[in-house]
Amino acid sequence: MRGRWAAGIVPRNFAWIIQDRLAVSERPGGYAPSHRKVRRQEELLWLRAQGFDRVISLLSSSHNLHAYGEFHLAWSHFPVSLTLDADAESTLAGLYPAMYDWLRKGERILVHQDELGDRIMGVMAGYIRWSGILADGPRAITVVEQILTRQMGSAGRRLVAMVDNLPPLEHKPES
Repeated sequence: MRGRWAAGIVPRNFAWIIQDRLAVSERPGGYAPSHRKVRRQEELLWLRAQGFDRVISLLSSSHNLHAYGEFHLAWSHFPVSLTLDADAESTLAGLYPAMYDWLRKGERILVHQDELGDRIMGVMAGYIRWSGILADGPRAITVVEQILTRQMGSAGRRLVAMVDNLPPLEHKPES
């Protein structure tokens, strides 16, 4: 590839949650009915060119995971179910400490869901609250709504509330 396409294209609805460290977007290539392999490749080229180290998929399915490996991007799969039940809480209990460690090690991370909606917004606001960046849920929700310029619905707010049931962050001494 040559020219401007060699650098790929920005994933749809891409936004930084923590500038130059943690970003979100819809699934590279788009979601189910509109998913395009060529677009996925172009978006993965862009992620690699921008220095992303890891892609975290919140999809219930394993779609795209093989493609991340092909583009030499580390990937992690933390499925957040549509029902937002105890499984979602368990997923967050594994996701947040892992994400905290990866960010602390300097990794640049993209988190995606099929589309940019309540689930990914709730997961990000929950992380901001759980990690101590912002101590209260309503403020974390407002910040994520402002960053993504959309309102979070009840499903996202339920995810943020789940933080109360998670083991707290144990701050580790800097190495």
